[in-house]
Amino acid sequence: MPAKLTDILAELDSLLEPGRFADYCPNGLQVPGGADVGTVVTAVSGQLEVFQRAAAMGADLILVHHGIFWDSEQRGVDATLKRRLQALFDADMSLVAYHLPLDAHPTMGNNALLARSLGAEHLEPFAEHRGQAIGFVAELPGEGIEAAALFERVHELTDRKPLVFDSGPARVERVAIVSGAGAGYLGEAIDAGAQALITGEPAERVMAQAREASIHFIAAGHYATETFGVRRLGEHLRERFDVRHMFVDVPNPV
Repeated sequence: MPAKLTDILAELDSLLEPGRFADYCPNGLQVPGGADVGTVVTAVSGQLEVFQRAAAMGADLILVHHGIFWDSEQRGVDATLKRRLQALFDADMSLVAYHLPLDAHPTMGNNALLARSLGAEHLEPFAEHRGQAIGFVAELPGEGIEAAALFERVHELTDRKPLVFDSGPARVERVAIVSGAGAGYLGEAIDAGAQALITGEPAERVMAQAREASIHFIAAGHYATETFGVRRLGEHLRERFDVRHMFVDVPNPV
């Protein structure tokens, strides 16, 4: 029996608490579709290819990390946005997006899931954005992990060879993690006593900053570091509401 869209939205809002975050975009329902949901498709970013593939899968709801409305963009409908909206309207699909709340969640967020996949035993809030932490500093088990092994493990988890500024110690016991465009948090990682920072995108200035502070900087890809949360959230909806869930992968080298 299909779930109700209103019940799914209530579950997501209760779980992720979007009201706590001063985000760059609206969190929650961005485009309404039908009242009933039998199939949920998840993806990292809302884009035409995702919407077309989701429609072919018979999706009722698309859940993404990056939605289609952002504070920095013009407040009008251009040709690109029109095509995206038309694809959603034609298939009567709802679009739901959660950005910073999904980065920050302690069990289903991108950063917590990456930390746990590295074997982290203890997580501390990290990377404060307008009063709310969106990342974690993770304590790795035992005496930590050799730096080269950490780089390789990140490669395995993200299925992408990371850009590494190998400037820290031979073993890493404490790693800071903030997915996406988190290069600006390198200074905070240093202050937190981390020996490595894992994020998505690099910035030109961080190579020298990492070298001079003797910390590893690992840029594993904005897209690649943000597949974890939305997939887990889709699985949560499958378990909670007995809906069908599929993840649409549209790899991005950034």
